[in-house]
Amino acid sequence: MAGVLYAYLFLDDFVLLYPVYTLLFSDTGLSVWQISSLFVMWSVSSLVLEVPSGAWADATSRRRLVIAGPLLTAVAFTLWVAAPGYWVFALGFVLWGLKSALTSGALEALVYEELQRLQATDKYATLMGRGQVAGVLAATCSGAVAAPIISAGGFAAVGAASVAASVLASGVAMLFPEHRIRGADEPELGWADTLAAGTREARRSASVRAAVILVAVVGSVWGALDEYTPLLIESGGVTAADVSLLMVVVWAGASAGGLAAGRVARWGSTAFAALVAGGAVLMAAGALSRHPAGVLALAAAFGVFQCATIVADTRLQNSITGPARATVTSLAGMSTDVATLAVYGSYAALVDLSGHPGAFALLMLPYLAIVFWLRLGRFEPTRPGHA
Repeated sequence: MAGVLYAYLFLDDFVLLYPVYTLLFSDTGLSVWQISSLFVMWSVSSLVLEVPSGAWADATSRRRLVIAGPLLTAVAFTLWVAAPGYWVFALGFVLWGLKSALTSGALEALVYEELQRLQATDKYATLMGRGQVAGVLAATCSGAVAAPIISAGGFAAVGAASVAASVLASGVAMLFPEHRIRGADEPELGWADTLAAGTREARRSASVRAAVILVAVVGSVWGALDEYTPLLIESGGVTAADVSLLMVVVWAGASAGGLAAGRVARWGSTAFAALVAGGAVLMAAGALSRHPAGVLALAAAFGVFQCATIVADTRLQNSITGPARATVTSLAGMSTDVATLAVYGSYAALVDLSGHPGAFALLMLPYLAIVFWLRLGRFEPTRPGHA
């Protein structure tokens, strides 16, 4: 399963449009507010469908949803380069949001329960960390490859390559094993019962609630800022082709963070809090440097937050004991989407006041709140099966 996971996540992120699609929007004439509104549509579409699709994943085949997801992004990328414009970009983000909703929760539950069957849940953080590294390496490669291709063939060429990668990812997903784990006396639940079971566990279990909050806050801020990173770098007077290459440095840092997730998952809350605080300082320093060399600090910060996100997800998976794993995971995803919407709106407002560097620095404040909560011991790790 590990090889299939790595190949799937690599192809899913080997999208040459990733490092330059905000530039496509800008070149089409969109303002920062319009670009931010597209990101809001993206999050809202995923938000609306997140939990229902998670319950669907618990009630039916998770593998089928993981197969279908990349095909939706293939359609989105085709539309973007064939007929660029605000409303076409919006439709593409709706399709992308649907893809995120279908696969969010389904993939994590598919992997975790296969590890449960093999009695190897302690490997979840390492496996997902390496899987995220595969995705980051794909993004890194896409940045390096996109630079010459966009120079030679423009956005149409990078769009065609992105569509091909999405179709290949869907094909690889067909190779995932799927063995649903049910107790001997556990009935097979329908969609409505699964949805109720998942929301009930999230409401009643203190460890699940804490893990959901951790996932939402840790993942939302840097996940949203990732979309603005090319604009931050470009604001320092860097060309579009060089932005693509400097994004390679950022993603290389994120790769290093993913590889460390297996070890960091065993840390206590005090050490984990120090890690998150360090990431916030690095992000602010890199953004405020207003120099291409600051990308090194940004890369280190992205590594920290990539690692922290995987660790937060691991704590969530370990805390879930009921039959609706994908539903609970999707609830965490929905919470992340809500927080991401707040970040997008805040960024659009802050960039007018302090520019891209100031917006990045100010949006590190939520991480200080998480550090405070971690220091209070609110998010102690849970062993598998002990919620």
